[in-house]
Amino acid sequence: MACLLGMIALVTGASRGIGAAIARHMAGEGATVVVNYRNSEAQARSVVQDIEAAGGTAMVWQADVTKQLEVRTMVEAIRERFGHVDVLVCNAGIVRDGLTSGMSYEDWTEVVDVNLNGAFIVIREVLADMVARRQGNIVCIASVHAEAGGAGHCNYAASKAGLLALTRSLAIEVAPRGIRVNAVSPGLIVTDMTRDIREAAGPELLRQIPMRRFGDPIEVARAVTFLASPEASYITGTTLLVSGGLGL
Repeated sequence: MACLLGMIALVTGASRGIGAAIARHMAGEGATVVVNYRNSEAQARSVVQDIEAAGGTAMVWQADVTKQLEVRTMVEAIRERFGHVDVLVCNAGIVRDGLTSGMSYEDWTEVVDVNLNGAFIVIREVLADMVARRQGNIVCIASVHAEAGGAGHCNYAASKAGLLALTRSLAIEVAPRGIRVNAVSPGLIVTDMTRDIREAAGPELLRQIPMRRFGDPIEVARAVTFLASPEASYITGTTLLVSGGLGL
């Protein structure tokens, strides 16, 4: 039986990679999915087409998660069409890797703005309805780098560590109102975002992963769907590692 049957799910940054896999998998589990994107319209529409071809329901919406007005417009459109958001997946994220000594202030602020501030902006927009309905699920996509760190990832690691702190604190705030908040921390997953590092240091990286392979986006999607489903009804404020053992 589809574990998200009848739910409305908003997935940010869902035009490709992990976000696209989450959107497709949640739709396969019965959710109506809003596929959010910032720039990649063609890819986002392709995700929606895949969902509809498989018999699911989805809509596409462009919004930059760092822009409060754009996010508010998106959430209002979802409310008008579907009534509310049952599940929010904060997946939108970027990387601007580089050693701290040479990192520009712009590369620092852009990563923190999208990965952390963007999640806060979207969460704030959907939270009032969840509180009023006394139900809802939020899943934040963090990273093993949030806890393990890594040279060249200072901005990214800091933004994802902040996202984990947000997850835990918000979970405490809203648990009495029937809302659960969790995080998934992927390891090295085969996506466009990780292509450069996999090509540059693939064999060395594989030696650091106890399972000796990179992850597939669907493996992250399954974890996210589990946390958003009634199967995880007594789980909140936790972080689920999907890393093949990387970071242990």
